[in-house]
Amino acid sequence: MKRHEFLRELHKVTANRNYLEIGVNDGRSLRLSRVPSIAVDPAFKVTSELRCDVHLVRATSDDFFARRDPLAHLRGGRHPLRNLARGRHPLGHWRRATLDLAFIDGMHLFEFALRDFINVERHCDWSSVIVLDDMLPRGVDEAARDRHTTAWTGDVYKLTEILSRHRPDLVIVPVDTEPTGQLVVFGADPRNPVLRRRYHEIVAEYEVPDPQKVPEDVLERVRAVRPGTLLRAGFWKPLVRARNRGLDRSRGWEPLRGALERAAVSR
Repeated sequence: MKRHEFLRELHKVTANRNYLEIGVNDGRSLRLSRVPSIAVDPAFKVTSELRCDVHLVRATSDDFFARRDPLAHLRGGRHPLRNLARGRHPLGHWRRATLDLAFIDGMHLFEFALRDFINVERHCDWSSVIVLDDMLPRGVDEAARDRHTTAWTGDVYKLTEILSRHRPDLVIVPVDTEPTGQLVVFGADPRNPVLRRRYHEIVAEYEVPDPQKVPEDVLERVRAVRPGTLLRAGFWKPLVRARNRGLDRSRGWEPLRGALERAAVSR
């Protein structure tokens, strides 16, 4: 399954009420959204027809998240009926904007992707779904920090190991999509400060010059789940129900964690 096919199905199974995308390019992934959306890219050149209420932000993701209220577009206005007509919560103006689905496909260097994840998680809840692109490079050249190939993932694949080591509270699922794989992250916790506090330590450890040795299990996609297996898993409906009921983490996350972890080891 190709990455855009997988994303299209994710929009369905998550029944997401909003969407954030970092890295727009020509809009091929953004055009899949049908809900209020924010899309961030310093040099987007959208050529696809968009069919959602979208705020297109021409800025770096760092600058975007430095804004006082970066998700203001998703909160909506003060008029309840107008909010309902536009797919927003009727009292959205007075509520904290929380992301349901986020797609990170920005600068292909792990330290940028890590900052994007940290910033996105600040605006998430345990029921949010975060997807990182280009996590399964097909060769060492494609995974180089210094781009010298047409197809380029950079070294964002390192996020899988970083999150596994430093954030065991999360459930991370590598997905064997074409061409270069994705990572789906569940259980976001905006109150967890570990990645922010250890950011410089992590960068110092993982930033190494080319040529880099890409782990064989990454190149061979040893731990990657088939996209159809993940999409057919039984946890999606309970996740959506819990999210829509507004269950807090203590009541919603642990009952679902087991099902998510079983899906993560399915092939």
